[in-house]
Amino acid sequence: MNLIPIPAFTDNYIWMLHDGQRAVVVDPGDSQVVLDLLAREHLTLDTIVVTHHHADHTGGVDVLRETTHAKVFGPATETMPEPIRRLSGGESVQLLGHRFEVIDVPGHTAGHIAFYCADLDGLPLLFCGDTLFSGGCGRLFEGTPAQMLASLDALSALPGNTRVCCTHEYTLSNLRFARVVEPGNADLAAYEQRCIALRAQGLFTLPSNMAQEQAINPFLRSRHHAVQHSVRQFQPNVEDQEVAIFAALREWKNQF
Repeated sequence: MNLIPIPAFTDNYIWMLHDGQRAVVVDPGDSQVVLDLLAREHLTLDTIVVTHHHADHTGGVDVLRETTHAKVFGPATETMPEPIRRLSGGESVQLLGHRFEVIDVPGHTAGHIAFYCADLDGLPLLFCGDTLFSGGCGRLFEGTPAQMLASLDALSALPGNTRVCCTHEYTLSNLRFARVVEPGNADLAAYEQRCIALRAQGLFTLPSNMAQEQAINPFLRSRHHAVQHSVRQFQPNVEDQEVAIFAALREWKNQF
C-alpha cells in the first residue's frame, strides 16, 4: 500500500492510500489536486473518507463523487455532502481490503470521527483529521475541553508505532508553543530540529507516530508535572483538575 500526503490550499494535507490500481482519499477539501494525482498515477478512486464537516475537508467531495462514482464514508451526526454512508464509533469499514475502525473523537467539532487500521503493511495507521496534530491538537470550535481530552486519551492509547496522519502542516508552529510549555523536554528539542530540517528541504513532517507525540505533544502530556507547572504560570488561578488544566493549556495556545 502507498500512503501519500497531497498538499492542498495553504497547509492542508489530503491523505491518499492506493494499491497501484485503486485509491482512497481522506478529507478532500480540494478535488482538483486529487484528480490530477489520480490521472498521473492511473488510479481509480474507490472511496472518499471524511472525518468532519469543515469545508477544507469536504469541499471536493461532490466533484470527486460525480467524476469517479466513489463511495463516501463520513460522521454520523454532522452536515455532510450527500449521499454518504454515516459512521459512528465502534463501527468498522473496509478500505482497499483493510479493516478500519471508527473512533468517536469530538472536540474540534461535535461529531468528529477518526479511522484506525491495526495493521496496514505491518504498522498501525490513524487518520485523525483535525483532532490531533504533531505537537498540537485542534481548536475547540464545537466540543468541550472534557470531550477533547477524552478524545486525545483514546488516540494516545493506540500503539506507539501507529502512524499519525494529521491533516495540516502545523508542526513547526505547534512545536514553538510546545517548547515554551515544556522548555526542558530534550525529546521535544530534538524533534523540533528534525522538523526544521525537513521543512527547509521542502519535505513533510508527517506522518508522525504516537510514541513521538506522547513524548513531545503538550496536549497529550497535560497531566505531566512540567506541563501543569507552566499552565499555572500562564493561569495562576486554574483549578487543580485535569480538564481545567487542559482547558487552560488550549486557551494559552489560542492566544500564543
